[in-house]
Amino acid sequence: MSESKTQITTYILVSQKEKLKDLSSKTRVPISEYLREGIDLVLAKYRAELNTQKFLPLD
Repeated sequence: MSESKTQITTYILVSQKEKLKDLSSKTRVPISEYLREGIDLVLAKYRAELNTQKFLPLD
């Protein structure tokens, strides 16, 4: 079963868009798939930070 998707708006560099477009046309993989893969790589890199509980100071 596939996880549901949501829309997000962000800005990337023109050079990044051009490279992604070129890669997508050569591989026939949608740009959105590369963006999701990139997000997964960042989340894996910072997994420790995601699993660290942050405590708010008591007043």
